[in-house]
Amino acid sequence: MNRAEESLSVERREALWGKLLAWYAEHRRDLPWRRETDPYAVWISESMLQQTRVSTVIPYYERFLKRFPSASALAAAEVDEVLSLWSGLGYYSRARRLHAAAVQLVEQHGAEFPRERRAAEALPGVGAYTAGAVLSIAYGLEERLVDGNVQRVLARWFAIEGVVTKAGPRRVIEGMASALVEGVGDPGSWNQALMELGATVCLPQGPNCEDCPVSAECAAKAQGSQSVLPELAAKPAPIDVELEVFVVFNRGRVLLRKRPEDGRMAGLWELPTREIATDEPRLFPLEIEADLLKREEVGSIKHSITRHRIQARVLRADLGGLELPLNWAWVSLAELEALGLTGMTSKALAKARASLR
Repeated sequence: MNRAEESLSVERREALWGKLLAWYAEHRRDLPWRRETDPYAVWISESMLQQTRVSTVIPYYERFLKRFPSASALAAAEVDEVLSLWSGLGYYSRARRLHAAAVQLVEQHGAEFPRERRAAEALPGVGAYTAGAVLSIAYGLEERLVDGNVQRVLARWFAIEGVVTKAGPRRVIEGMASALVEGVGDPGSWNQALMELGATVCLPQGPNCEDCPVSAECAAKAQGSQSVLPELAAKPAPIDVELEVFVVFNRGRVLLRKRPEDGRMAGLWELPTREIATDEPRLFPLEIEADLLKREEVGSIKHSITRHRIQARVLRADLGGLELPLNWAWVSLAELEALGLTGMTSKALAKARASLR
């Protein structure tokens, strides 16, 4: 037991439970996954919410569950269709692992999310956080979860010093999360209340301590360090990238290339793209480059991928008929909806379509 846990008396735990759960019951946001206790639905929502804003996730979550209402339905789908419904959410490896995990659920667990943490974490893409979320919210088990919001709340409540992503402080925070969920009565609501407090009140910059139901219990607030805790690792500098993206038409179809089945954005479809700074001599395979016709700039788009800040020129072009090399295809506009497209491709296509009006 660490010093922070030793300071967590029964009286303090009960004070935190009572105040935070009462606040959560009154102030929690009405989010679609909070109307569910189905383990599958909870799992899908938590997988989508990783590193993605709630407002972005809501329409994706609703469409995804409508098309794949169960693990069996998801497991039976083609990966390309799963990627298509995920297109725009980013971090596409999550979608692939979600599909692989659904297959494993069907084959090994009767299509049900397991109730044991070890079995849950054995699923592709399911880590400690996702396992804790599903087990506590769907099954009511006393399992901790620690995401960025919970990490921040606990680091402030108990004035935990040190970079919170490093092993020592991380273990302290995980220990506090475990101690707090034990005996709470409603682990799912408790874990969601911690996340909600971090998302709406205990903010990264400028925490709203006057609106916090447990500010009197917060060690950081007492010592005036709530604006400097938690201590975070320095962020790496962003990388600026300039690209040209070509929207090439031929008889109402657009030219796309399928990315390799491994690496970043594996298996997704993209428009022909060239990084300007590299002065790459050829954008297309030689037989396509030679037959490329008119090039007309129709606008620009901005896009971000992890540290990369992308500024891309969008150009329309035409191409005569020819046989395409492997992994290149002419795709009708109607067929685009069934493909998993990169986020930048979707933006560039929208820009090109607008130029035709």
